[in-house]
Amino acid sequence: MSWGAGQHLPPGLPRATLRKSASMYTEIQRERPDGGNILTHPDYIDGNPDLIKPKKLLNPVKASKSHQELHRELLMNHKRGLGVDSKPELQRVLEHRRRDLLIKQKKEEEEAKKLQSPFEKELLKRHQRLDQLEKEQEKQEDHAPEFIKVKENLRRTSTVTGDEKAA
Repeated sequence: MSWGAGQHLPPGLPRATLRKSASMYTEIQRERPDGGNILTHPDYIDGNPDLIKPKKLLNPVKASKSHQELHRELLMNHKRGLGVDSKPELQRVLEHRRRDLLIKQKKEEEEAKKLQSPFEKELLKRHQRLDQLEKEQEKQEDHAPEFIKVKENLRRTSTVTGDEKAA
């Protein structure tokens, strides 16, 4: 291993010493006999036709369709730049809670509608109609000219002052 440009040298060692030690290490590696190798070569590499060659076992998880589809989707998202954890964990948890709360509220409303009697339904319809009428009146008042609003305010104040005098 020689120290090239841009690499940091250990303190106190001259460059020539490092080159010499590195070249000595490579010579020692070359001189080692191959007899010290613990691993033996398998017999099926020799090409003996009597032996059955081993096949790699399939991983049942990776072979499943759902895993392949998930892996494909993750690769596509990675290529697009969409990360799996693009949102912080806290935001994901809060969204999950909001979603659950909305689902619970919808279920409660549906159950309440099922349990309403015909009388309660009719009361609810009338209440909604009255609300709509009030909203329409407010809209009409908002579109009325300014002098009409001032005139109505004067009438109200004049009736209030007249009532106060009588009392």
